[in-house]
Amino acid sequence: MVSTERSDDALRLRAVLASMAPGTALRDGLERILRGRTGALIVLGRDRTVDSISTGGFELDVPFTATGLRELAKMDGGIILDSEISRIHRAAVHLMPDHTIHSEETGTRHRTADRVARQTGFPVISVSQSMQIIAAYVGDIRHVLEDAGQILARANQALATLERYKLRLDEVASTLSALEIEDLVTARDVAVVAQRLEMVTRIAREIEDYVLELGTDGRLLSLQLEELVTGVDAERELVIRDYLPVRRGTTPETSLQLLSGLSATELVDPASVARALSLGNGEHLDAAVTPRGYRLLAKVPRLPTSVVDRLVDHFGTLQKLLSAGIDDLQVVEGVGELRARSVREGLSRLAESSILGDRFA
Repeated sequence: MVSTERSDDALRLRAVLASMAPGTALRDGLERILRGRTGALIVLGRDRTVDSISTGGFELDVPFTATGLRELAKMDGGIILDSEISRIHRAAVHLMPDHTIHSEETGTRHRTADRVARQTGFPVISVSQSMQIIAAYVGDIRHVLEDAGQILARANQALATLERYKLRLDEVASTLSALEIEDLVTARDVAVVAQRLEMVTRIAREIEDYVLELGTDGRLLSLQLEELVTGVDAERELVIRDYLPVRRGTTPETSLQLLSGLSATELVDPASVARALSLGNGEHLDAAVTPRGYRLLAKVPRLPTSVVDRLVDHFGTLQKLLSAGIDDLQVVEGVGELRARSVREGLSRLAESSILGDRFA
C-alpha cells in the first residue's frame, strides 16, 4: 500500500517535472548548464527554513531567465528561486542542511540536495558536473531526468502496447454487451472487462507521465493517447454501477479504489478482480449476474445522465428496460413521448448490432 505522504511526493514530483520539461525556461537553463559543463544546486522555493540553512552568497530578487541561471551557476554555491520559478532570490549560497538527516547519496552536491529537499519540503534540482545528469529531489523521491529520445522510445513502445490492450478491451466489451442483451452474463464476463479497463488505464497513466516529462516534444504522443483512451474512465464507472451489489459500504468509488489497489499479479487473476467488484470469490465466477442498464443507456444518443439514473431506478434491470414499451417509458419523470421513442429505438438498435456483431465476429 502506498502511503499518503509518498503519494503527495509523487504528485509534487509531477508538477516539478512539468516545470522542467522541454520547452520551459527552466529546462533551457538546465540544458545550458549541462552544455557549459558546470554543476548547479537549485532550490525551488524560499521560506524561513531555507533562509536558516543558507549562509553567504548575495540577494538578487530579479526575474528568472535561462541565461541568468546559467551565469549564476558558474559560481560555487546554491541558487534559490521562488516556487513559481519566476524570480531568482539568492545565488552563491552555502546550504547547510541538518547532517543527521539520512541520505544514501555519496556526492557532496547530491547529498546536500537530498537533505535540503527532505528538511525544507521544497523541490531541489542538482546538476552533476562530472556525471552530466540532472536530478530532482522531492521529499523522499529522487528522479533523474533522461534524454528526450530515450523517453520517447519507451513512450512509443508503451503506446503500441496500449493499442493492443485497447483492441482486446473493445472485443470483450462488445461480447459483454451481447451477453447483456441475451441475459447470459456471468461474474467472469464482468471481471474480464473490468480487468481490461484497469490494464488500459494503468498503461495510459504511464504514458501520461512520459508526456509530462517530454513537454513540447510529447504533443503528438498526447494526441494519440487521448484518441485511444477517450471514454475509458466513464466505461469503468458504468461497469461497476451496472453490477455492484446493493450492500452497506459498497459504492462505485470504493470499488474503483479496490480495483486500482490490486497488484499486477492480482489484476491478471479474474477472481481477484471479482472480489474487488464485490462479485464473490473464485468459485462464484460462473454465477449469473444481471446488469442494471447503465452501460447500454449511456450509448443512447442525447440521453442526459439524470434521465438514465431515473430509468434505471424505475425499471431496476436491463431486461425490464428492453421489454418496456413507449408507454412504460413515459411513466418515468423527464421522459416524454419523443424521448421514449428515442430510448426504445436506441436500445433496439444496440440490441440488434450487439447480437449480430457477436455472432459474425
